[in-house]
Amino acid sequence: MDMRSRRFVSRLTRQTQALILAGGRGSRLKMLTDWRAKPAVPFGGKFRIIDFALSNCLHSGIRRIGVLTQYKSHSLIRHLMLGWNTLNNDYGEFLDLIPAQQWLEDESWYQGTADAVYQSLDIIDAHHANYILLLAGDHVYKMDYGELLAAHAENNADLTVACHETALEDAREFGVMQVDATGRITGFEEKPEDPQPWPEHPEQALISMGVYVFSKDYLHRTLARDAEQADSSHDFGKDIIPHAVRSGDRVFGFPLRSAAPEEAYWRDVGTLDSYYRANIELLLDRPPLDIQNEDWPILTNLVQGPPARFAEHGANGGCRIVNCIIGDSTEISDSELRNSLLFNGCRIEGACRIENAILLPHCRLGSDCRIRNAILDNGCEVPSGTVIGEDPEIDARRFHITPGGVVVVNREMLGQPREYLGGGAVKASG
Repeated sequence: MDMRSRRFVSRLTRQTQALILAGGRGSRLKMLTDWRAKPAVPFGGKFRIIDFALSNCLHSGIRRIGVLTQYKSHSLIRHLMLGWNTLNNDYGEFLDLIPAQQWLEDESWYQGTADAVYQSLDIIDAHHANYILLLAGDHVYKMDYGELLAAHAENNADLTVACHETALEDAREFGVMQVDATGRITGFEEKPEDPQPWPEHPEQALISMGVYVFSKDYLHRTLARDAEQADSSHDFGKDIIPHAVRSGDRVFGFPLRSAAPEEAYWRDVGTLDSYYRANIELLLDRPPLDIQNEDWPILTNLVQGPPARFAEHGANGGCRIVNCIIGDSTEISDSELRNSLLFNGCRIEGACRIENAILLPHCRLGSDCRIRNAILDNGCEVPSGTVIGEDPEIDARRFHITPGGVVVVNREMLGQPREYLGGGAVKASG
């Protein structure tokens, strides 16, 4: 990109406000969202899911950000206040937390993603942005939004939808689009039973990433029209985009591969199995998502604490750690870990074996435990001698087993208080 192009993009990013939609229930993640919003779910041994959208904003030069919250937002708000409070208001930068407004004449929660933005238009207008960048707070990916904005401006678009290629059999879970040679969207269907293939690669479909750029005036007109439709679900994928395409508005698709800082990668981690796979694939020799990339780092709240510690006791002791991610403040004694992720503050006593597992923050395992193909939620205290992931019939009587065979355990299933309090009156980093 030449200097003139960089100046063009930087002007666009300064004229843009990002809105991260972080209020959904996340019900498909089941017990992982029993008391936290989906964007606040831990990911990758250190991060929260929302950190990816926020990091993309900062790396793209977008520093006016609103986060729309609603359900079970305490853990999310606490994470944002502790880890994302460095934006400088003196230079017009901000991270604004926007709860559900529940306007007096309605007194209802957000009815859909479009309604959430519609109820917040007065807050958006106060910042006089020319472009509104709408982002889902529950996807994992890296993207330079500046390139997306540049394409939007060059096409004189009303709306631009970021898209990505996926296998045809997986596309029915997403919004599927068809585009012409110029990139203009000619068809859009939300979660179709029979997805239309992408002509360039018939075994694939083009799906929406839940990343949209709206010109501000067009966003106002569109949301006002939708709000008057009694039969609308007030959702961008189900209502706003299909109507815009049918109406002949200037709606364009923009491929992630044209704005990815590394190999194009996007994951919807909305189910327990997809969440598990996306975490475990970080342990591959060549992971599809490079969380070690210093040129596009994922930023987060840095929890202060000592480094991880591995203890060996006697001739028969010792730790064997193979292909794992281990968080800060974790202590492991005389145990074997393979192909697993342990978040911060975990404690593993002697003679444990952990394989293909994800342990969220502050889990504690007594001695002689065997854990495999499992997710342990925040603060689980597993008694000595516990075996998880070896006998599906026994596991099913106590825990939750996903369609993919992953065993999911939380504190309530272990007979402990449902919410981990971390030794204080406020929930720990969740």
